[in-house]
Amino acid sequence: MGLNQETLEQLAAELGAALQARGWQLAAAESCTGGWAAQAMTAVAGSSAWFDRGFVTYSNEAKMDMLGVSADTLARFGAVSEATVLSMAEGALRNSRAQAAFAISGIAGPTGGSDSKPVGTVCFAWAVVGEPTEVATMWFDGDRQLVRIQSVEYVFRQMLGRLLAVQ
Repeated sequence: MGLNQETLEQLAAELGAALQARGWQLAAAESCTGGWAAQAMTAVAGSSAWFDRGFVTYSNEAKMDMLGVSADTLARFGAVSEATVLSMAEGALRNSRAQAAFAISGIAGPTGGSDSKPVGTVCFAWAVVGEPTEVATMWFDGDRQLVRIQSVEYVFRQMLGRLLAVQ
């Protein structure tokens, strides 16, 4: 598959170039990836020009305290849901100086899955100023590390696509 930290850093550099071309900054809201996306972005020299901040909100309380996710959203839909990541991404925009943000929340395993949300279920959201927030759910195969690295790759590729589509 060839998916590794070097691949993530290359994607992060492309993301950074797209952000810099617009004079924008990015914020990240992460749960199951535990800051891996932020680490990959800050591994890129010069990323301080385009990466504003990252929120590692592993617990529901952190999602509420740091990003403004409502207790009702968490109770009704769960931490791994499109409703929650939408709120996380919008909260990251609201609580930063960024013009673009993404959010990741999922079940990396090996435990924690259910029939409706098996291990490998990961929800994503992308918020860009002036655009509707978009969400998606993916189901990744593999162990905990593989689910997490696939999640970071996916969120980077999708964020890059959205930036390139925005004038």
